[in-house]
Amino acid sequence: MPYTTQPASFPATADAPADPRRRRAALVLPLALALGSSGFGGHAAAKAADTTAAETGLGAPRLALLIGNRVYPNPFDLPPVHKNVRDMQAALEARGFTVTATIDQDPDGLKRTIEAFARSAQAAAPNATVMFYFTGHGMQIDAENLLLGAGIAPDSGEPVLLASSLHLQRDVMELLPKRTTGLTIAVVDACRTSLRAAMNASDGLNQVEAPPGCLIVFSTAAGRPAIAPAVETLNTFYTGSLVKLLQTAADELSFSDFFRLVKLDVQQTMSTHPIEAIRNLAQNPFIAENTQVQFRLTPHAPSATPEQIAAEQAALWQQLQDSQWPAEVLKLADDYLKRFADSRLAGSAEVARAGAGEAVRALRSNQVRLYRSAFQPKNADAQLITEVRKAARGDKDAAARIARLYQEGAALADQNRYEGWLQYAAALGNGIASYELALHYRRQGQPAPAARYESRARELAYTPPPTLDHSRK
Repeated sequence: MPYTTQPASFPATADAPADPRRRRAALVLPLALALGSSGFGGHAAAKAADTTAAETGLGAPRLALLIGNRVYPNPFDLPPVHKNVRDMQAALEARGFTVTATIDQDPDGLKRTIEAFARSAQAAAPNATVMFYFTGHGMQIDAENLLLGAGIAPDSGEPVLLASSLHLQRDVMELLPKRTTGLTIAVVDACRTSLRAAMNASDGLNQVEAPPGCLIVFSTAAGRPAIAPAVETLNTFYTGSLVKLLQTAADELSFSDFFRLVKLDVQQTMSTHPIEAIRNLAQNPFIAENTQVQFRLTPHAPSATPEQIAAEQAALWQQLQDSQWPAEVLKLADDYLKRFADSRLAGSAEVARAGAGEAVRALRSNQVRLYRSAFQPKNADAQLITEVRKAARGDKDAAARIARLYQEGAALADQNRYEGWLQYAAALGNGIASYELALHYRRQGQPAPAARYESRARELAYTPPPTLDHSRK
């Protein structure tokens, strides 16, 4: 499906003033929204859950809070924000969400809104789906990740910024539920760079690992901008894809696959855009996931069964679902899409193919010592099997959790597997895992690989907090 944003929206028009400062601020959502990694961890169900996961969430409440701040002092206003919120509200309500939407809230209003929503979310049923969505300005200062209140200039001094923002971890994520039987989603559509020249590029934005039961999505990669039109009649690129797929994606698609499909759509839309500047700034949305049950876009929709689809298709789909080896996932997903391109499950197959392709490339690296036997562990419990299946589809966070199981689990203790899975996670883009591996090699007295993986962590825009390792030089 073609993307609806038109190239004509980006040059100055009657709706897009020619003021170059305003155009720069509108073209690129200029600041960062990142979630610090401290406090995020946990290991993530059973194979039997594969057959029932699609039904999880039936009858459970769905709650969403949408916050959009457009009004900032010139030239920092963000024209698309109000449309982002309106369109998201309509799309989520069509998917059964009860939506609270608010725009242009000052710092005090932001805090009151999130606190009220968090109380409702915590009181909801254990299998509730809860979504937090923010579009506006944000930044990171000294590992504090901030969502800026309306009316505050993003280039203000640090004391003003710290006092005029939601602290994303403390004021948002720590208030929202983290339940293994439910799903909490945080979506941030904003840049992950800074307008403040005083901030050093090496102060890059920390990656995140999601708490159990949570899925965290950023519209672009750490240290990268997010593109927005300079008019209020169009969405930002990320929210445009998000709304489009909320309206058109198959009911059977899980939220996990859905956000990965949005990522693919954003990449395809921007990398083929007729404007070269847009192609050069094509976004690579960031996803951190630690979910243990599958929640579908439409929980009341009937599941596809072998009686409803050809037995051959059902058998191939089951093979794909059960596969634990990236090359096999890639082949099965490709076969499925070639033979059943019009299937309602084609979106999930496309996501599996893209993720497995990344996994295959990672395993080909001479810095990853992980082999097929690692993806077929003996005497594995349901938790490990579930994580291996995710990792075979390119899930960088699942790979890191597997490594920690081999480090921490008495029955699984295996130093070689611990290193191999961390190497794989780093190759897939997990900066936290890369730095963890650097610390491991430093403790082992291996300075060369320690330096290499610390460099890799910084390349992935992960800046470790000083408290991680006091011996760091």
